[in-house]
Amino acid sequence: MELSILENNIGYEFRNKQLLKKALTHTSYANEHHIESNEKLEFLGDSILEFISSKYIYNNYGFLKEGEMTKVRADVVCEKSLHKIALKHNFSDFLYLGKSQIMSGDTDRPAILADSVEAVIAAIYFDSDLDHAEKFIVDNLKDEINFASKNVGMKDYKTVLQEKLQIHGDVNIKYVILEEKGPDHDKTFIAQVSCNGKKLAIGEGKNKKSAEMDAARKAIQNL
Repeated sequence: MELSILENNIGYEFRNKQLLKKALTHTSYANEHHIESNEKLEFLGDSILEFISSKYIYNNYGFLKEGEMTKVRADVVCEKSLHKIALKHNFSDFLYLGKSQIMSGDTDRPAILADSVEAVIAAIYFDSDLDHAEKFIVDNLKDEINFASKNVGMKDYKTVLQEKLQIHGDVNIKYVILEEKGPDHDKTFIAQVSCNGKKLAIGEGKNKKSAEMDAARKAIQNL
């Protein structure tokens, strides 16, 4: 599919189209074609995203305490939020994936899509300047930041689940990492939460903590 469609989706037209292509090039495709992947752009995009998000929160939510600002940023600068951006702009239609990745059915994997958003942020920065990268970030995350700022006092999912399950007395809540999959630089963890030996839910995340948190969130929904 023409990259100009994606440019229209994100509201930015690249002068250097190769930068955009690189930002959408997964390691599986890069390895098969002996070209550079989007990993370096992703690295820089992650830092730009954190800086711009911090700046926006500081300038627009000055009533929050430092710890609350940190919590809001953590809630927003995460795989879940970036995955939403990728879905909103149909990134999956434009990714360059290797045959191995396509065969494994990981074309819509949240981690891959989230990483591509960070890479595109860096590509926009290199193609123009920080202002254009900031516009893309703010346009796509301001609603998420606003929502997070209003819910910053809420307890985390593991705490909420524990309180719900212990309402009638002590229980044995256990989290177990069932599986680690993917290469070292892009691992996904699968966690299971159980109560008194009864399986409640399974979640996944880019680290053990986020996988356990996702499992707790799903367990709360099931309850």
